[in-house]
Amino acid sequence: MKVETSQLDNGLGVLTVPMPELGSVALGVWVDVGARHETKALNGVSHMLEHMAFKGTERRSARRIAEEIEAVGGHLNAFTSREQTAYYARVLKDDVPLGADILADILTGSTFQPDELERERQVIIQEIGQAQDTPDDLIFDMLQEASYPDQPIGRPILGSAENVARLTRDEIAGYMADHYRAPAMAVVAAGAVSHEQVRALAEQHFAGLGPKTAGQADQARFVAGDWRDDRDLEQLHLAMAFPGVSYDEPDYFAAQVYATVLGGGMSSRLFQEIREVRGLAYSVFAYSGSSVDSGTVGIYAGTSAEDAGQLVPVIADEMGKLVTDATEEEVARARAQLRAGFLMGLESPSSVIETIGRQWLIHGRVMPVEEVLERLAEVDAATVRRFADKVMRSQPAVAALGPHGGIESKARIAARFG
Repeated sequence: MKVETSQLDNGLGVLTVPMPELGSVALGVWVDVGARHETKALNGVSHMLEHMAFKGTERRSARRIAEEIEAVGGHLNAFTSREQTAYYARVLKDDVPLGADILADILTGSTFQPDELERERQVIIQEIGQAQDTPDDLIFDMLQEASYPDQPIGRPILGSAENVARLTRDEIAGYMADHYRAPAMAVVAAGAVSHEQVRALAEQHFAGLGPKTAGQADQARFVAGDWRDDRDLEQLHLAMAFPGVSYDEPDYFAAQVYATVLGGGMSSRLFQEIREVRGLAYSVFAYSGSSVDSGTVGIYAGTSAEDAGQLVPVIADEMGKLVTDATEEEVARARAQLRAGFLMGLESPSSVIETIGRQWLIHGRVMPVEEVLERLAEVDAATVRRFADKVMRSQPAVAALGPHGGIESKARIAARFG
């Protein structure tokens, strides 16, 4: 993957990956702002702004935005995370100027009309309600809050229905003016396009963005909290999080391999022991998640009330075993999973722009493919055992949703670790 990068005079990043064998282009704008940049009163505004950007500009109505992109067979979409917001289009190569024009229009010319705002409030409140009714999604918001209580990074991306119901047009527009600034943004493209073309479009549409950026987000502080909701559900949903690593820490790839060995696939320790051997859960997995200044190693399992009491002891036992007996064979298998997933993602222009946009905002550069693969290859069984020991010496945050009476107390769980 050949990545070409440059910056406009105002600090806007321009990143491209030529894929001349394609007839289409993925084009997007990545913004270095998300839910963790919000105050408590404004929680949910990043996501609401993402929605409202598509609801009309000085030049286009919401309907016209949809009609223009679909008239050329393209599509628009966006997402909000805790640290970034992204807007992107997929178009045929001849329609890149149109895609760039629409993206620029919604990001620099949105009007946030009152009638559109009132309609979209209801849509987002329905989205929040849907999330509340989806326990295997809700559990991760609960876990995030247990891991980072009373902190912006611990709040839900969607915000609360109460906040969404009262956010004003001026608050949304002001938030956009404060955070959508050139040094905190990047125009990214992959596919049948040249860097020169994308840079020229960026100059045309975004050169007027201001250079000054808003202040930094509050430092994240992991806290081993406990969040339980005895909701009337058929299954218990259990999630645990341990202190992990940020994107820039040396153990970033060690954490990824460790989580894959522990619960990253059908051959992983947790899947084999909890599902295949004991039949305690249909779904069980582990993951490593990072932010710019923190991170977590997470574990999820869903089980019946009758089997709930066995989950934590088995999870703790499998985690403890990795401290002493992680093998070169299973670590090599985990590295192969991660390597293949990374390389397969580079075959999709949409995945490519997500990768390079995120890396640019996090690191100020795009990590070469060779560097990623080299650092991944350096993780051996001894590294995984060392990282496993570090995790076992820490205290977990715990979230339980559903019939959780069988789950051990916080004090009993804490005694298994630390």
